[in-house]
Amino acid sequence: MKLTALKKAILLCLIPTTSTFAAGLDRSGQSIAAFLQPGNYFEAGISILDPDVSGKDKDNKNTGDMAGDYYFPHAALKIQATDHFSVGLIYDQPYGADAEYSGNSGFVENRPVPFKGGTSVVVDTQNLNLLVGYQPNENWNLYAGAVYQTVDGTVLLRGTTYSVLNGYDFRTGEDESVGWLAGVAYQIPEIALKASVTYRAEIKHKMNAYEHFGLAGLTGNAKLDGVMTALNASSGETELTTPQSVNVDFQTGIMTNTVAFANVRWVDWSNFKVQPYNFGKLSQVLGQAGLVANKPNGFNLIDYKDDQISATVGLGRKFSDRWGANVSVGWDSGAGNPVTTLGPTEGFWSVGTGVRFSPAENYFIGAGVKYYWLGDADAVTGAHSAAGTFTDNNAIAYGLNLGYKF
Repeated sequence: MKLTALKKAILLCLIPTTSTFAAGLDRSGQSIAAFLQPGNYFEAGISILDPDVSGKDKDNKNTGDMAGDYYFPHAALKIQATDHFSVGLIYDQPYGADAEYSGNSGFVENRPVPFKGGTSVVVDTQNLNLLVGYQPNENWNLYAGAVYQTVDGTVLLRGTTYSVLNGYDFRTGEDESVGWLAGVAYQIPEIALKASVTYRAEIKHKMNAYEHFGLAGLTGNAKLDGVMTALNASSGETELTTPQSVNVDFQTGIMTNTVAFANVRWVDWSNFKVQPYNFGKLSQVLGQAGLVANKPNGFNLIDYKDDQISATVGLGRKFSDRWGANVSVGWDSGAGNPVTTLGPTEGFWSVGTGVRFSPAENYFIGAGVKYYWLGDADAVTGAHSAAGTFTDNNAIAYGLNLGYKF
């Protein structure tokens, strides 16, 4: 099929930059835009996030910047096997976290105990998506696929903020599981209109994670010391489920060499929780003993109050056969306030821009930058006791990608 001039222009414009800072643990935005490109297509890129997140603990002590920098790569390969069938592979790192407290706040343990240091969290995930698409005609594309996912997380609680959980360690090791996705896309190439809806199912992980209670034998409460010592010597299966989500993407030509685009994403964070096996057992003891108010059935290490809704809108324009650019504005609802101390922000507003250089018609180099105004938040522990406030924070993200049509 011969490409129209407008469609060629759209292919030279930047694909909207994906999210790198969002509610919960959401990072990549899980785009399948590469799979919906015409013909055979390969893409690879990397995103880098530099956040600045600080606040005050419940005693009004400064936390310092607790959010670490991190990067994540992505790659995609799409093959148009026949006029009606396509296959694709997409690799990304959809969820993640990297944070550590330092200094002299209630999130840091500086006393001479075996577990000195700051509260920290590191979460790494990887997704490999295998997709198959069926195109009954040039307008419709029905697709579905399998998702192979790995999760590796570490949480260390330190400081008086966490009471008897000060010194708690949780390490999952790398766990593997599978899920699925499905969607439908519609396009009118002559006017550069393209719309798609993609659903991703939740993915359940079950693991024998490492847990250790650092205050076992040190609380001065014989019953609690006995419970924690016994739990340190036991193990059980921990369940962790990454959330279901829906992505809606839309673009259309609005004038010569210019397109408008939009993305809306929903993530089911309100049903997400992390309650390690032994952590859950101790939380029930604390709740039933009245040591944690209103939690007779225990509490979670991490959970979220609300679902996440995010949206990005923007314009892309081709300036010449070699150069194109875009601008975008984004909004994220967050996943409820108060929030976990391991990620103490509530949504954001963002503005971004990017450029694309195409030395030849069949390949390009793109780069972009996005600035985030992060929402103020009240931080709480897993037991939902007040821990601090975090205000006036921000982040900046950079991205680089390469694309090749063959």
